Amino acid sequence: MPTARVLAVDELVARARALADAGPRQLLGIAGPPGAGKSTLAERVVAAVGATARLVPMDGFHLAQAELARLGRAGRKGAVDTFDANGFVSLLRRLRRLEPTSVWAPTFRRDLEEPVAGAIEVPPEVRLVVTEGNYLLLSTFPWDEIRPLLHEVWFLDLDAELRLRRLTARHQAYGRSPREAQEWARGSDETNATLVIDTAARADLVVRLAEPPA
Repeated sequence: MPTARVLAVDELVARARALADAGPRQLLGIAGPPGAGKSTLAERVVAAVGATARLVPMDGFHLAQAELARLGRAGRKGAVDTFDANGFVSLLRRLRRLEPTSVWAPTFRRDLEEPVAGAIEVPPEVRLVVTEGNYLLLSTFPWDEIRPLLHEVWFLDLDAELRLRRLTARHQAYGRSPREAQEWARGSDETNATLVIDTAARADLVVRLAEPPA
């Protein structure tokens, strides 16, 4: 993986603001392995930029739990084939072309473990769309169509043991036993992380936060 730059969140916010000023609408991607802190960083960037920014996470394109069960994929939810990648690509195309009316995007409810359609409004006045997810930089179809649609992509790196601790705590917080949480973090999540880490070279910036999440 390329050497990461150590930057503070304020420095990344300044970079995002400069990107937003560069055109009618800019799309910023934040990629990285599970547990790296992508959603937290994306939320902080969008909050700092303000009303002209929106967060549209890739996780809204999780397949529904019933479909994962039907396909035999429920035991590895979060893997690359448990998302509607084509749907995500189509949404990014609509966001990039700056339609004259609002675009509605889905979100993912961790309390429900389900995607929820039409949950995020992106009106025409939004000038910065931030999307975050594991697989923004994959080079296999149809994921390879994402990178050209994003004006800039950051890859967020984090110490592996800290990342695993955060993942385990997250799984416990959403109802898994300590043993189940650890097995999931070091099993399915770590398999996905290996795939994602290999995509870091396609990012514009590989970054470690100066104050990483606990």
